[in-house]
Amino acid sequence: MRQRRTFPAFPRVLGALLLVAAAGISCVAASPAAAGAVVEPVTRPLGQVVPAPASVSPGGAPFTLTATTRIRVDQDSAPAVAVGEYLAGLLRPSTGYPLPVTDDTGRGGILLRLSDRDTALGDEGYRLQSGRGGVTLTARTPAGLFHAVQTLRQQLPSAVERRTVQPGPWNVAGGTVTDTPRYAWRGAMLDVSRHFFTVDQVKRYVDQLALYKINKLHLHLSDDQGWRIAVDSWPRLATYGGSTQVGGGAGGYYAKDDYKAIVAYAASRHLEVVPEIDMPGHTNAALASYAELNCTGIAPPLYTGTDVGFSSLCVAKDVTYDFVDDVIRELAALTPGQYLHIGGDEAHSTSHADYVAFMNRVQPLVAKYGKTVVGWHQLTGATPAAGALAQYWGLDGTSAAEKEQVAAAARGGTGLILSPADRIYLDMKYDRNTELGLAWAGYVEVQRSYDWDPGAYLPGAPASAVRGVEAPLWTETLSTSAHLDKMAFPRLPGVAELGWSPAATHDWNAYKPRLAAQGPRFEALGIDYYRSPQIPWP
Repeated sequence: MRQRRTFPAFPRVLGALLLVAAAGISCVAASPAAAGAVVEPVTRPLGQVVPAPASVSPGGAPFTLTATTRIRVDQDSAPAVAVGEYLAGLLRPSTGYPLPVTDDTGRGGILLRLSDRDTALGDEGYRLQSGRGGVTLTARTPAGLFHAVQTLRQQLPSAVERRTVQPGPWNVAGGTVTDTPRYAWRGAMLDVSRHFFTVDQVKRYVDQLALYKINKLHLHLSDDQGWRIAVDSWPRLATYGGSTQVGGGAGGYYAKDDYKAIVAYAASRHLEVVPEIDMPGHTNAALASYAELNCTGIAPPLYTGTDVGFSSLCVAKDVTYDFVDDVIRELAALTPGQYLHIGGDEAHSTSHADYVAFMNRVQPLVAKYGKTVVGWHQLTGATPAAGALAQYWGLDGTSAAEKEQVAAAARGGTGLILSPADRIYLDMKYDRNTELGLAWAGYVEVQRSYDWDPGAYLPGAPASAVRGVEAPLWTETLSTSAHLDKMAFPRLPGVAELGWSPAATHDWNAYKPRLAAQGPRFEALGIDYYRSPQIPWP
C-alpha cells in the first residue's frame, strides 16, 4: 500500500511553496502545524469533479463563500428548502459560517432555483453558474438540484468535508457547468445478508454514494446466510433466519421501521431503494426457518459458510407461492420505489423446467403489487416480464451463448443493468496482496473498473437497451464500514462516472488526476481508501 507522503521540515515546505508561487500557481500554504497536509489549489479548476460534467465553460472571477453568505431558496418550495438545508448542513461545520437558508430576494450568495422551463436538463440535470457575485444552481427537479449541490461541494476545497472549523478560503471557480446524466440507473448494491450492517452503517454508505450522484441503492436482503427484513406473516424468517451470518456471528435484521428509516434517508439523498429477495436459490435462511418450504418437509440447519448453488425453494408446492406472495406484498408496501429485485441467479439446485415455471408464477406477483421486476441475468433463461430489467453480472470471458441469451432478451425489449463481475464487483481484490475480498472473477484494479464502455459492452445488445450500471458489493469477507470503504474506494467514483458522464468524456489519462484530487476528500470524510499505485495521489 502506498504511504501518504509527509514533509519532514517546515523550511522544505516553505521552499516548495515559494517555487510554486514563482511559477504562477496559486496554492494554500501549509502552516508549520499542518506539515504533511495536502496542498490544494486556492480555486479548483471548474469541472475538476467526479463524475465529469457534460459541459464546462470556465470564465470570470471565482465566487468566495464568506461569513455573510446566504443560501437563497423559494420558501414555498419544500423540496428546494430541503436541498438548501442539506447544503447548509454540509458547509456550516467546516466554514463556521451561519449560512442562513432564506427566501431573501436580494442578490449574491448561493441561489437554488427550480425551473420547469429548463426542459433540456431533464429529470436529474442541473446548471451551475458561478461568478464573483454569487453561485446559482438551477434544475427542473429536486434531484437535479441535489446533484448540483454535489458538484458545488466538490468544487470547494476538500477540507469542506471536515466536521471542525477549517481556515479556508472557500472559492468556487467562475463559469458555467451544464450537466445531465447518460443513464437513468446509476446503482450500488450492498449485500447485508452475508454480513449484517446496521441502519447507521447503511446510512453512511448512502451519504458516500450521494456525493457521486448514485441514484439507486440495491439492498440484497436475503441469502443462504441470513434473512434481513421482518415479514409479519412469516416472522421466523427474521428472528431465526436472520440470527446468524458468515462465520457464525450474531447476524441481525431490519424491523419494518428500520427499513422505512433507510428508505426515507436514501430518499432524502435522492436515492431509490431497490430491495432484493433472492429466489428460488440462495434461500437456505428461509428454508431453515420454515420446513414446509422444503420439498422434503424437513428444515436444513442454518448456514454460515460461503458456498453457493445448493439451496432451492420447492417449486412444486403451492405454499411456496403463498410465501412469495406474502413476502412481496409486505416488502412492496414498505418500498415506495418502482422496482423489486427477485434475484434468480445460481439456482443450480433447481432444474431448468422448474426455474422457468417458478419465474412464470413469481413475476406476475411483483406486478400484482405495483412493482417492476428486476432479476439477475439468468432471468433471461425464462421469459422476462414486460418491462423487466436483467442485471448482467457475467465476465468478459462468459460464454458467447450466455451473452447471446441476454442480448436476445435485450433485443426483445428487456432492459439491461450492467454489473460485469470482472469490472465493477467491488468485492473483487485489487491484486494478489489485497487482504479483503474474493478473486473468483480475477483481480480488478482501478483502471480495469473504469476503462470500458457500458453502451458497447455486451455483443448483440442494442445500446438503447442499457438502462445503466450498478456496482455490487458482496460481503462474504466484509463485516465493518472500514471494510466497505477499502473495497468501494476508489473504484466506486469511476462506476458513478460510467453511469453519469457522456461517453466522450471517458478517458483514463484524463480521469486519473481527477480521481487523485478526490484522495484528500476521502481522507476528510474518514474513508480509508485503497491507495492504488495506478493513481497519482497527492
